Amino acid sequence: MKILILNGSPRKNGTVATLLKAVAEPITNKHETEWIDVCKLDMKFCTACMACRDKGTCVLPEDDAHRVGKKIQEADTLIIGTPTHWGNMCAPLKLLFDRNVPVFMGESPKGMPEPRQKGKRAVIVTACTTPWPFNVILPESRGAIRAVKEVLHYGGYKVVGTITRPGTKKSKEIASSLMEKAGRLGEKLV
Repeated sequence: MKILILNGSPRKNGTVATLLKAVAEPITNKHETEWIDVCKLDMKFCTACMACRDKGTCVLPEDDAHRVGKKIQEADTLIIGTPTHWGNMCAPLKLLFDRNVPVFMGESPKGMPEPRQKGKRAVIVTACTTPWPFNVILPESRGAIRAVKEVLHYGGYKVVGTITRPGTKKSKEIASSLMEKAGRLGEKLV
């Protein structure tokens, strides 16, 4: 089984990266795992030309978005992590998804979305500075999870679970119960 970890956080040892590692830890020795720091990718912006819908691939000159798109296609499972920015996923992760629409979905002749990754599984990890319960009441971490779920939904993925660490501005510490939940979700992926 191939597992692809997409880390949207620019912080190498931050909360999102730590939780991603906790999800992957129980399964990395048993399965092929690859870690990608999305913030380090060299990607041009999506031009909204819509040519990818007909061509089946982004028509911009090849860059890291194309290369990671191929890895997404080959992976059996995704573990996606993002910090919460304005109640949404981080910009580099959004750009990666924008550039890979045809990896996740095609269209029927009538223009209806058709999933291209049907049956694959995923876990979503997010963190935000907003303290609990306001991260849920306000669409902060809830908004970031919703946005990533939307992409995965159109791709046909089953999201087996989500992890949210609110209140990171006040405390960088991650509760052992959250780390344990991360490990359980990793085991649930395979």
